[in-house]
Amino acid sequence: MPKSLILCDCAGTQQVDRAALESACGVSCSRVFTALCGDQIDRAAEAMQNGDVVIACGQEQARFTALAEDIGAEAPGFVDLRDRAGWSDQGADAAPKMAALVAEALLPVPSVRSLDVPSQGVCLIVGPGEVACALAEEVAEALTVTVLITDGATAPLSRGYDVVRGRLKRVQGALGGFRVTIDALEQMVPAGRGEFSFSSPQDGAQSECDILIDVAGDVPFVPAPQKREGYLRADPRDPLAVMRLAVQAVQLVGTFEKPLYLHVEEHLCAHSRAEQVGCSNCIDICPTGAISPAGDHVSVDPMVCAGCGACAALCPSTAIRYDVPEFDVVLKRIQTLATVFSTSGGTSAHLLVHDDAGAEMIRMAARFGRGLPSHVIPFHIGSVQVFGHAEMLAALAQGMARVTVLRGPRTEADALDREVALANAIAGREAANILVTDDPDQMSDALYGFDIKSETRTPIVTLGNRRQVTRMAARALNLGRETPIDLPQGAPYGAVLVDTDACTLCLSCVSLCPSGALLDNPDMPQLRFQEDACLQCGICATICPEQAITLEPRLDPRPQALEQKVLHEEEPFACVECGALFGVKSTIEKITEKLAGLHPMFATSDKARMIQMCDNCRVNAQFHSADNPFQGRPRPRVRTTDDYLSKRRDH
Repeated sequence: MPKSLILCDCAGTQQVDRAALESACGVSCSRVFTALCGDQIDRAAEAMQNGDVVIACGQEQARFTALAEDIGAEAPGFVDLRDRAGWSDQGADAAPKMAALVAEALLPVPSVRSLDVPSQGVCLIVGPGEVACALAEEVAEALTVTVLITDGATAPLSRGYDVVRGRLKRVQGALGGFRVTIDALEQMVPAGRGEFSFSSPQDGAQSECDILIDVAGDVPFVPAPQKREGYLRADPRDPLAVMRLAVQAVQLVGTFEKPLYLHVEEHLCAHSRAEQVGCSNCIDICPTGAISPAGDHVSVDPMVCAGCGACAALCPSTAIRYDVPEFDVVLKRIQTLATVFSTSGGTSAHLLVHDDAGAEMIRMAARFGRGLPSHVIPFHIGSVQVFGHAEMLAALAQGMARVTVLRGPRTEADALDREVALANAIAGREAANILVTDDPDQMSDALYGFDIKSETRTPIVTLGNRRQVTRMAARALNLGRETPIDLPQGAPYGAVLVDTDACTLCLSCVSLCPSGALLDNPDMPQLRFQEDACLQCGICATICPEQAITLEPRLDPRPQALEQKVLHEEEPFACVECGALFGVKSTIEKITEKLAGLHPMFATSDKARMIQMCDNCRVNAQFHSADNPFQGRPRPRVRTTDDYLSKRRDH
């Protein structure tokens, strides 16, 4: 049964056009209630019992979900029209935006891959003895605790938990699977009278735990500690913060669901070839250290990955794919918002990309301030860092006039700054920007302050992976352009320029190109290039022995970028024996000129002539030469039965 929409104007504080929503979204709508969460809640219960419904209320999700459970109905869906559209200085003009938000809410929600992470409550507390042991006393009844004292303090007489002394050297893993290395480890000896003694220190001790509590008051043991699940940290000088850790720690026992944010296609990865490092964008940008080299590609530790998605946004080859949500799901959501907003009469659509923190600011701005302008369409995503240049350009190509990414002060800026700059360069104008604030009023004032003009460009439907979508959007946004678009340094699109005077056509660049952008020609000495496949990873420039290759970041939206073109070619050399074409004529002639008559191995004309032979003729000439390198010692004569019999007769 198709979903139906249950409407409420929240005590008459917003205008909801039922007929317009039904017409724009093709969904059956209830009448507009005024107190659906209060006196009219029985109507909500009745609707949930009769079918699959979406309730137009974001504030009371918990209440309606509990109601559905009580009456044995399926949990409803939700769409927040009030805070994101109705409560606004321009709320009277918000009908197109409401229709777009409803249409997006009706899209199917894809499932998320995940794995179960068990935690049995094995806990390691690291810090000075006084603080760490006091914390251990609080959690010892709920957790299996070991205290690692870092300041050489004496061990307490309590035997409710284990105590060791030492220095935590290395931490790997996350909740349910920490692996630690401890230097100068001294284990407590409980026997004897008086204070407990400790064993002699040993380096390189290894252990495992489910939860790691850090009250050492020093540099964190892991990068981005706030993103590492199971790693709890507080200043030992703040007793209240330390006690909060006890509450958090006891809640980390059980089985937890860990989303699998990333999927890696190893064969697409351009990290390295033949130990020549090319692209390291993902490794450099990962705040948690979850990505590491693994030969020619990279590997991702799913337990350490916090799902920021910056690696997927920066990956030039689409080898890393973000799955929460998948790229095509994001495109479908954007397309739905843009299309319904436009067909409902909206103009100058402005996409506001935000995360959970941004959603809270939007709610506060709606309740106590100006709210969002009627043309600003909020787009919630788990991490704004995954919203890269491909998504921004897709939004512009699908009809959005502008894209703003609402970034909180605690979100890493590097990846977003690069992606916005790249998107603007490809779009040919400042069509995307980052808004950094944690003040709802400042957010609203900034959004109302944008002067956005509606464009007459025909929206397109974007399909494919990130590179394909970027190219489609670039063509749509640069109609009629006949020259490549200059891009910032480090862009994943561009050309390979070859110094033909220096290039010897050794083709080492072809053998190591991870994307197949550089190609040879088996029929003649030729270096070919297909621009749309180039990742600008730099391996070709690094491996070139003549330093004849440079990279030019650019994007050519023309169809020529999809074709192979010749960067350098030369005449092949004809074998002096059989006439077969092989090698490069200029190279053979240079080698002959430099070695013939000069190098001892090529002192005679016969030896020098071998340089001008193909592989088969050269081997044949060497085999028949006086100093045949393939010749071994004479083979011994085969002994026969007569030889053995004659030897017996002689005796």
